[in-house]
Order: sequence, then C-alpha cells, then structure tokens
Amino acid sequence: MTTPSTPSASEAPSLVGEEYEVEVGPVAHGGHCIARTPGGRVLFVRHTLPGERVTARVTEGDESSRFLRADAVEVLEASPDRIPAPCPFSGPGKCGGCDWQHVAPGAQRRLKGAVVAEQLSRLAGLTPQEAGWDGTVEPAPGDKVAKGEVPAWRTRVQYAVDEDGQAGLRKHRSHEVQPVDHCLIAAPGVSELGVEKREWPQIAGVEAIAATGSNDRQVILTPRPGGRLPIVELDRPVSVMRVEERDGGVHRVHGRPFVRERAAGRTWRVGSGGFWQVHPKAADLLVEAVMQGLMPRKGEMALDLYCGVGLFAGAIAERVGETGAVLGIESGKRAVEDARHNLADLDRVRIEQGKVEQVLPKTGITEADLIVLDPPRAGAGRQTVARIAALGARRVVYVACDPAALARDLAYFREGGYKPRKLRAFDLFPMTHHVECVAILEPAAKGS
Repeated sequence: MTTPSTPSASEAPSLVGEEYEVEVGPVAHGGHCIARTPGGRVLFVRHTLPGERVTARVTEGDESSRFLRADAVEVLEASPDRIPAPCPFSGPGKCGGCDWQHVAPGAQRRLKGAVVAEQLSRLAGLTPQEAGWDGTVEPAPGDKVAKGEVPAWRTRVQYAVDEDGQAGLRKHRSHEVQPVDHCLIAAPGVSELGVEKREWPQIAGVEAIAATGSNDRQVILTPRPGGRLPIVELDRPVSVMRVEERDGGVHRVHGRPFVRERAAGRTWRVGSGGFWQVHPKAADLLVEAVMQGLMPRKGEMALDLYCGVGLFAGAIAERVGETGAVLGIESGKRAVEDARHNLADLDRVRIEQGKVEQVLPKTGITEADLIVLDPPRAGAGRQTVARIAALGARRVVYVACDPAALARDLAYFREGGYKPRKLRAFDLFPMTHHVECVAILEPAAKGS
C-alpha cells in the first residue's frame, strides 16, 4: 500500500490574476505593504500605502504559498500621502526600478524610517532610542524636493535591452524589459549619453556611468551569446567596455578602463565594475558620518573592511597621521588595484585582497583602535562580527545598505560586547525602498 504524495507547489492551483479588495496595513521591507486576503493569507502589495483600501491583483503565488505577491490595480480609498506618479513607466506591470513614485517625498522617508525601526526591533531587539537613533531618515543635500518632483540622482544605470534592441529597465521580479525613453532618477550625466534613444542590436545590457567630479563617462556592454559589439556613437564622449561571455570579465574596447570620481578632497580611480556610491552626494556624506563616528586620533591603528577603492581608508589615514596605520581588506581584484593606486601617497596604508572572513584571521592582528566595515547587502555575519568584536576597538562604524542585515549584525555585535552609540539613516536612493544606515558602536562596558 502506498501513501498518496502531497501535491508539489507547482501542482497547486495558481492564484495569479486573482483580485481581492483589501485594507492595507504597515509597510514592509522590500517596497511593499502588508495586507490579508479575506481568507487571511498574507499579501505583499506594491503600488499602495498604509491605510489605503485597494483592489490587489495577485502577481505571484498559488494555493500552497505561505504568502502572495500582488499589485494595487485600483485605489478605492487613497492615503493623503499618495501623489500621481511623475514617471509614466511607474505602476503595476511596468518598470520595477522605483517603489515609491506614487508617494510624496517626505512620506517616502517616513516609510523607510518605519522599515528601519521594524527591522531593528524584530532582528536586534532594539528600540530607536536604544540604537541611538532619532527615527528620521535624512535626505541628501539638494534632494529635498516638492511633491511631484523627482531628484535625478542615479549616476550608474543598468539598462536591459529587449529583443528589438530597445534599452529599458527590468519589470519587478522579472527578466521582461520595460522600454523607456527617459529615466527620471538618472543623473544628468547619464541622461546626456542618450542610451535610450538608440538601438542596441545583439546587446543584452548597457550599464551607463557618469562620474561625479569629472567629465568621465563610460558604458559597459554585455553582448548576447555570440553577439557582436556595435559601433558605439552616443551623444557625449564615452569610454566603452565589454563583458566577456567566456569569463564574465570586463575588458576595454576603447577609452579609459576607469572613471575618476571626486570625494573627500581626493580623486579616486574606479575601474569597470568597481563599487562606488551611486548617489553623487553619498561618498562625501558617508565619509563625514563615518569620521564623526570614529573620531580618529593621531597614531591609531584602524581597519577598513570591505574597503572597495579605499574611500574610508584614505580619510582615516589622513587623520591618524604618519604615526598611525590603516589596513584595508577587499575581495575584488580590480578594486584592490584601484585602492592601492588611489592611496599610493599614503605609505601608512596597506591593502590586502581576499574575503574579510579569510584574510582577517591571517593578518596576525590581535587588536585595533578603530574599525569601519561596509559589507555587501547580505551583511558581515556572525563569525566575522565575532572576530571584529574580539579586536577590542574603541569605536566600530558599520555602513549598511540593508536594514535587515544591519539589524542581524547588531545582534551579533551585542553578543561580542558592543552596543550602538548612535545611528543615522540616509535617503540615498530616492523613489526606491533602499536606505543607507551608519551605526556607531562602542564597547558595552564603556560608561557602565
């Protein structure tokens, strides 16, 4: 006798296209709000706001799903924070690049603040007061715009290209391309290239980069399998790079293989594919926040973990002076080359290549005065946080692009004897759900 098997998720009846009239609850991490179907199943609904009543159409999920994803396709009772979306490509089934085009700018920051507070509470067991945070999300200088206006901030835009060679942006959680003729959040230097106005035969993707503080412009082309590179003629002088199909490496076609960025009083070489903050004001803003948190002193020893092209390492090195020392650790080979080039005049700085969790134990370092870490979206993790905490730094500054990862790692830091002294949140990604945080930590025993 055989036991009947349970139907797999793929065999369960799909609910895609089903519509429910729902009351919308709180905002959640990820650019959506929480609602429930009449049967009680959780709905993650985009294009809505807390307190609204909407018709939600399911976009993902079936009868076996723990939760469903949906779009608000009709607003029955609107929030006072709702505005007409300035972008014609924003809305259900359209571009997935922005989450909050339909929300007044000040309300966007309040939503992000609510998400940060919820993640701190749920994953770290911290109230805003315990985290040293006043609950606000600060706009970048120049980004405080009126309702209906959109700051043009994105200095790096990754365009996808459809089968007809038309550049556009991906739809939400989809490989499908939404052609666009202008992205409102693209920085002027990106828009001036005119990527959207020309066809891109045999190309799968075009990344457009407009440096801050220089006139450097670059496009990185990803050909379709077996595709040939077109002759690139854009509206401004531009260097061209190509992503190789066989190894995924980025190789120069013509022009400089890097762009020159300007921040913290220095010029920074950033090679193709290298990390640099996307908002033009972000680098200076974050350096200021990190230095205020660390308060470096002459002669101190500091670590810059996940150091990229050396932004924080350079700022720290200038403050600890010739008797101090800075060690940067970065996994990306090209970023390490750039960091060493950028900081070649500071002999007190050393840059090591490799993953932080692998390189840090091999350095032989048993103590440090100051530590800054700017990990990828997934965070640093328990093991790396434990090793950092064991070094006994008087100050640790954590730069985070994901509030959930930050909250998880703050809980690990508490296990290692560190507590938040101050936290700041910055709206460096307007119109999207993303938020940047800077947490300043110190030994919990201090002052107790």
